[in-house]
Amino acid sequence: MDAQQIRSAFLQLVAERGHTVIDRASLVPRDDPTTLFTGSGMQPLLPYLLGEPHPAGTRLADVQPCVRAQDIEEVGDNRHTTFFEMLGNWSLGDYFKAEQIPMFWHFLVDVVGLDPERIYVSVFTGDPEHDIPRDDESADIWTELFTAAGVSADRVELLTEEHGNEVGNQGARIAFYQDKNWWSRGGGPDQMIVGDPGGPDSEVFYYFPQVEHDTAFGRYPHQNSDGGQYLEIGNSVFMQYRRTGGDGVAPGFAELPHRNVDYGGGLERIAAAAIDSPDVFRISLLWPVVAELERLSGKSYDDATHAMRIVTDHVRGAVFLAADGVVPSNKEAGYVMRRLLRRAIRFAAELGVENNVLTPLVDVIADLYADAYPEVGEKRETITKVLQKEERAFRRTLNKGLRELRHIAKEQRTITGDDFFTLNDTFGFPVELSTEEAGRQGLSISSDWRAEFDARREEQRARSQAATKLGAHD
Repeated sequence: MDAQQIRSAFLQLVAERGHTVIDRASLVPRDDPTTLFTGSGMQPLLPYLLGEPHPAGTRLADVQPCVRAQDIEEVGDNRHTTFFEMLGNWSLGDYFKAEQIPMFWHFLVDVVGLDPERIYVSVFTGDPEHDIPRDDESADIWTELFTAAGVSADRVELLTEEHGNEVGNQGARIAFYQDKNWWSRGGGPDQMIVGDPGGPDSEVFYYFPQVEHDTAFGRYPHQNSDGGQYLEIGNSVFMQYRRTGGDGVAPGFAELPHRNVDYGGGLERIAAAAIDSPDVFRISLLWPVVAELERLSGKSYDDATHAMRIVTDHVRGAVFLAADGVVPSNKEAGYVMRRLLRRAIRFAAELGVENNVLTPLVDVIADLYADAYPEVGEKRETITKVLQKEERAFRRTLNKGLRELRHIAKEQRTITGDDFFTLNDTFGFPVELSTEEAGRQGLSISSDWRAEFDARREEQRARSQAATKLGAHD
């Protein structure tokens, strides 16, 4: 099954199970000033998970495009992307663990065709301090499913990611964690706001035995390790409790009268598991973009993996942002879009593509997504113009900034906050790209560069304000 087929199969399955398939939300939330982007499938549904009735009923599902700007620096490995699609289904006071977990299992094993021997899970180990029991209910359901498939279902108590790094999961199928398997808006049970709902969650991972565990992430592999062998492909949150207390009443937890399910599964990661690839960039939604980059650059993916992953991910994210009306700017969502595009252009230059890299990639991406997201195909011309304009402007900035950085490197000196300010103020070089590029060129960066940079920027702002006041009296 390719990624497009997996997306369609999920929507068909949830519809057969009585869910109303709702429209996706914009990548830029319209009524939520607290966040720049829609970063998860549940984000647009939070009011309904908190108790507001949804007009479409108690069983909902969708496929939600998401952007997580905080993952920009992590793109380049085999699993992180700033843009991704999240498969989601929700029960608003309807079904709970006994229906959700087997439904997800059926989707992964019987529909997508994943090997049950390669599936591992995690569940909540409980919180005795707050009288929240261990989630044996979820663990027992998983045990029944594994056993029916002829798969061993040993359990291990790991509590924290750090402890798991030291001891590994010892081959256990079901790992109990405390710090990784609780969901609330505030964090763990202690961080929850009085009145807020929360509850245990159960994550699902796919195991890639062909990957060697990276010991930089711990001595031994386990479900929640970033060592490369385990890839999280989905998470079911069971909103079961409400934080109580306040006004002189000791904090505690009470069972919610209407319990909710919030499931999210990464389409790209499930598709990677389906083709037995730990590299999400080899799936059917991303590999055609990589292939176009190979054509444009004359280089192979195997020889330029890191740069091609960054360009592929960032342009895809920018295309969807443009489809939702975002344009590059120096503020908020537009700033993140500009940063994505400029990083993509920078790494395309590393591949040897010095001009017009964005337009051919827009065409490939629009073709890939036109069926599932018609707005991307319909706005192809507008998207292309937006991206072309940014590429033309930044090409000039890029060449000037790189020349200045090479000059500093030639002098073999430490790069300072003053240098970064000059690159930004004189050459228009974004400070994030300057620091990244300085590291790539092996430049030593002064420890107080940020304070120095901010001081220079404040001086400039003060001079500008003084000049404005002076002009008002002329």
